Amino acid sequence: MEIDFVVSWVDMEDPKWKKDFSKYSGKIDNTKNEVSEARFRDYGFLKYWFRGVDKFAPWVRKIHFVTCGQKPEWLDENHPKINLVNHSDYIPNEYLPIFNSSLIEIHLHRIKDLAEHFVYFNDDFYITNTLKPERFFTNGLPNDIAAFRHNLGLSLWNKCLKNNIRVINSKFDKKEVLKRDAEKWYHPSYGSRGRLAKLLKWFPKFITLRTPHNAQPYLKETFKEVWEYAGDELWEVSKNRFRNKRDFTQELFRTWQICRSNFMPYNTYKDTKMFPLLIKSKQAIEAVKNQSYTLVCLNDNSNVRNYEQVIKDLDNSFKTILPEKSSFEK
Repeated sequence: MEIDFVVSWVDMEDPKWKKDFSKYSGKIDNTKNEVSEARFRDYGFLKYWFRGVDKFAPWVRKIHFVTCGQKPEWLDENHPKINLVNHSDYIPNEYLPIFNSSLIEIHLHRIKDLAEHFVYFNDDFYITNTLKPERFFTNGLPNDIAAFRHNLGLSLWNKCLKNNIRVINSKFDKKEVLKRDAEKWYHPSYGSRGRLAKLLKWFPKFITLRTPHNAQPYLKETFKEVWEYAGDELWEVSKNRFRNKRDFTQELFRTWQICRSNFMPYNTYKDTKMFPLLIKSKQAIEAVKNQSYTLVCLNDNSNVRNYEQVIKDLDNSFKTILPEKSSFEK
């Protein structure tokens, strides 16, 4: 089975990006998450993402590096495993330029030469320990956790998750899905995270699923199915250059995949961890250094205290486990 990685990245210091951003937005505004500095700034850790792949997941077939035409100077674009993907290569020009990660993600299946089995990474998801293909796929199906969570819909992101669920409920019958796949939905490996599915067994509709913020395995066929079913709505939100409360997110495709029974039960929380740097920077630094997890997410925030020192300490942690250049570096 061939497995590809897809990773998206942006360099907010790029003059052309700045010009386009200014034209459509005006300026960075740290009071608004969708146009905050934390949404676009780069730690300078991208080389560690590639080093993690090279050292811990050398089995990957191809890496599709998605940007708006940018490339770090140190990246060897001629590496046989690298496919540089410009937004314009797979998103129609009428929707470009785009600064909305949700829309960059919902079109992923259009990337040329993308394998049927692929794993999507944001550029703040890092591989920090040995990773096998079986972590993402079992018997050709994505490994995932089918578990519900509360969603009051207060933030823009949570409003988008509710949009996803509206589409899911229009397509799938919750009672039928849970009856058909009881062994998957009530799998003991989920532990306490699976409790809500049991408590809400009587409830007729799907609610938001837990959303592990880390590398996500997909079948390309899933994207095609969702677009066939909800294409009109997906094209409509593609007009939103910046995050919008009417958007759909990649969680729509993940939830669809689960409801179609195209997954194998796996508690993704056991070897992945998301660290909000605003409140858990010290834990993140130690987790990277000690390789406590296979996959970590370093979730940025514009209000991180002592930001420069936090980044310096994280850099030192990465240097401890990934000190050597990867084959992807010149």
